Amino acid sequence: MVRQISLSRQEKSLLKLARKAARKAYAPYSSFKVGAALRTTSGHIYSGCNVEDVSFPLGTCAERNAIAAAVREEGAKMKVAEIAIAAFKQSKHASVAPCGGCRQAIYEFGSMTKVIFLDGRRNVRKMLIGELLPEAFRF
Repeated sequence: MVRQISLSRQEKSLLKLARKAARKAYAPYSSFKVGAALRTTSGHIYSGCNVEDVSFPLGTCAERNAIAAAVREEGAKMKVAEIAIAAFKQSKHASVAPCGGCRQAIYEFGSMTKVIFLDGRRNVRKMLIGELLPEAFRF
């Protein structure tokens, strides 16, 4: 059972979209399906899922696929306001925080982005990206 913290209707909607995206992921090697849904500062919603490749380093994460969809539609100045991430391992909810590369990508498009995910104790967490990626890299 996933324990919920207080989420706004908009946050619940993002988490629901992330779960929907995760179910469409291409993960034949790990069976670890991840979905992400984000809201930009302009109010638009985009989602993405992980896509594995037999050569593991060439696969792409759900978060970066959602960011790519947002950039494709809104352009390079797009900013992420919040992002929700959901995962399933063999059809059961799984804990997942963004990987290091995705943390950097999220920060790049919004240093104050709110990140919603399921933690290792199966609690829904909300954190600012700066809390997940202290001392973020910037040029």
